[in-house]
Amino acid sequence: MTPEEAGRIHDELNSPLAVVKAQVHAGGRGKGGGVKLARSREATEKAAREILSKPLVTPQTGPEGRKVHRVLVEEGIDLDREFYLGMTIDRAKEAPVVMASSEGGVEIEEVAKRFPQKIHKVHLSSMEGLAPFEARSLFYALGLDGALLGPFSDLVTGLARAFLDLDASLVEVNPLVTRKSGGVLALDAKMNFDDNALFRHPEVLELRDLAEEEPAEIEASKHDLSYIRLDGSIGCM
Repeated sequence: MTPEEAGRIHDELNSPLAVVKAQVHAGGRGKGGGVKLARSREATEKAAREILSKPLVTPQTGPEGRKVHRVLVEEGIDLDREFYLGMTIDRAKEAPVVMASSEGGVEIEEVAKRFPQKIHKVHLSSMEGLAPFEARSLFYALGLDGALLGPFSDLVTGLARAFLDLDASLVEVNPLVTRKSGGVLALDAKMNFDDNALFRHPEVLELRDLAEEEPAEIEASKHDLSYIRLDGSIGCM
């Protein structure tokens, strides 16, 4: 992707505010300078050029950073509040768990350290998904406005269904936002999938971006080996 392409997308949005965000497999991009606001085509091109020109260093990339190959250019919105919504496997409970927090826009690990009481959890059946009353319990725990109950319930039950149907190991919507004009919106999201289940989901495998993966791990996967590169001259197999 080039800065000029980002500029053309800005024009197509026809919005007074655009958000330019680095697309890498790492969180904490805002702290590393990977998220910028732009109010003109020129500002969007400048932001994209800055992000694409150097490795992005975040708490999840390590000090060497990660090369950015593309950026997302999206319309800025009239957000009101930010929340966190996620789903993963609770290995202690041996069950999927949905997590929600009023502390959106920051790493959930930081919230867990500082405000563990603000993380609300619901464990659910891997066969039946999230029940309506469980979605409502998360809604009220977050202190959301009653008019948003329907949209929120649809979103969180859909999230749970996607997690189960696609054999995901992690889904995070951070932030999930409410808008001043009404409604809820997944402003950013990421998904991790169980590698051992990808044979069931060729449509997911087609989305694999090899530029975001460690070359040694890619080579190992070609031989059906599970390998994780670690610091120095060691790895995990």
